Amino acid sequence: MRYISTRGQVEPVTFFDAVMMGLATDGGLLLPESIPTVDSDSLSRWAGLRFQDLAVEVMLPFVGGDLSRDELAALVERSYATFDHADVTPVVSVGKNQVLELFHGPTLAFKDVALQFLGNLFEQILKKRGGQLNILGATSGDTGSSAIYGVRGKDGINIFILHPYKRVSPVQERQMTSVLDANVHNIAINGTFDDGQRIVKALFNDLDFKESHSLGAVNSINWARILAQVVYYFYAWGQVTGGDVTQKRVFSVPTGNFGDIFAGYVAFRMGLPISRLILATNQNDILSRFVRTGAYQLGEVRPSISPSMDIQVSSNFERYLYYLLEEDADLVREKMESFAKEGVLTVDEAAQKRVDALFDTTAVSEKETLAEIKETFQGSGYVLDPHTAVGTRAAREVAEGAICLSTAHPAKFGEAVKEATGQEPELPPSMADLLERETRCARLDAEEAIIKQFMIDALDG
Repeated sequence: MRYISTRGQVEPVTFFDAVMMGLATDGGLLLPESIPTVDSDSLSRWAGLRFQDLAVEVMLPFVGGDLSRDELAALVERSYATFDHADVTPVVSVGKNQVLELFHGPTLAFKDVALQFLGNLFEQILKKRGGQLNILGATSGDTGSSAIYGVRGKDGINIFILHPYKRVSPVQERQMTSVLDANVHNIAINGTFDDGQRIVKALFNDLDFKESHSLGAVNSINWARILAQVVYYFYAWGQVTGGDVTQKRVFSVPTGNFGDIFAGYVAFRMGLPISRLILATNQNDILSRFVRTGAYQLGEVRPSISPSMDIQVSSNFERYLYYLLEEDADLVREKMESFAKEGVLTVDEAAQKRVDALFDTTAVSEKETLAEIKETFQGSGYVLDPHTAVGTRAAREVAEGAICLSTAHPAKFGEAVKEATGQEPELPPSMADLLERETRCARLDAEEAIIKQFMIDALDG
């Protein structure tokens, strides 16, 4: 398997090269040259597998000759040994829906599923190839802590994470800034997540700096993150249907960066029986507006009680756009360059019909999110975090009986949960003292030159 850019100006590269490149050198995102398909017999058989064994089956066709089956299996086992549930991503019934719990990793967020794997994958690649990797990423809350926990203390790896100052939850902030390993560098920027993402993309597009300082990506621009997330769509479907390939399922996905739902789109293209994907957003609804209207247009980021979704420029949208425009890389490049200049891009009626064929959408207000947490708690005793509540409320409005992705432990957003339920959710014992731990973090203006110099001083000083 080889990987190409959505903008068509990069020669095909291997899986390892794609992982280490992160953002394609032409400014696009990397995708496999083709998406492998899964037959009905395999789908039925996979439904009975452990999560780890299923991950090997799903991932193996994508890794080419870079990892053997045994190497991949060992990598997967090591990555998910850190999770506190035997099923890794268990499925539970809540009312009329099924909830896919993705928060059983070390930082209590769905990002752990991908970033525990990616951290070990980076380490494996460096062992094979030598050299050093300096990871640069921006986070709206969960990616940062998951990435940090994935690579803390690892030889040959440094990590620099930008987060918007005071625009993440107190638990999210402490999970990042209380990691004091020498290879971890937290930076609070005076701005929004979109500012951080803009800086990250700019530094990756500075090819001299990227090469001379061995930059690597952990944001969902890195294909390996999407690949790891594809697995839990197959796992949830198998748990709910028992492997009956005649049973199609609806998935409801709270998303701001389009990565989690794009993983579902990849699973659909591989042949997983998915009837609809519900794209659920909060009040920052650029993606929902696109699905409804065919116009992808910038708005202003408004802080919310589901801060990991407070995004306007969704970094994985370009991957979907590539397929939506029937793999026309020149047209993708034209559309994205226009979006960069004008803040808007549109698709034609034929493309809009292709969107409508698979996606439903709704934007969930703050009031509706709190009501969903309260009503679910009163009805079943189950506690939703605000992001998950966006997804379950969307399913309530669009298609009850969905598999709803639960992206974070409710204790990560205790203030919102307490407001809705009257009760403060408890952190697990492993994090009970989190808010009292020592922290280390730099606070800097959201300017490319300032962040670049900080990295140079840290790496070369």
